[in-house]
Amino acid sequence: MSQESERVYTVNLGKVLLTPNNQRAKRAINMVKEFARRHMKMEQIKIEEELSHLLWSRGIKHPPRKVRVRMTKTDEGYILISKYEGEEHQEKKKETKSMTDKIRDAVKPQGALKPVPEPVIEPEVVESETAAKAKPAAKAKPAAKAKPAAKAKPAAKA
Repeated sequence: MSQESERVYTVNLGKVLLTPNNQRAKRAINMVKEFARRHMKMEQIKIEEELSHLLWSRGIKHPPRKVRVRMTKTDEGYILISKYEGEEHQEKKKETKSMTDKIRDAVKPQGALKPVPEPVIEPEVVESETAAKAKPAAKAKPAAKAKPAAKAKPAAKA
């Protein structure tokens, strides 16, 4: 075993949800180890601390549904499982557009767009005091006097 062989897998941990919720993260660790034994054909397995933290990051009850891992056969005779952080995986995230950008690109017409002028709001005309005095004021009717409220009658004692 002079050369190291390395493989990248996505381990589906969906069946972890079938175990009791206070044992799920432990079961996820065991499922990753079982997956490595099955695919790499070796019994000795070591999980890197970073992958372990990823599986335990949301607590014992809510491990992730899928994990992307790198499995490496070492010269010492064991499999080292680590978290996969590949270049093509990161580039894929950068290429994705938000939904609003996709809609804008789809709706954008072929011709050049002309800017839409903003509506002009004219300021209110305020009459000067001299102009207000020149106009005869309309006679306002005096307001009707309010009737006094009826006095409440005292309750009869029974």
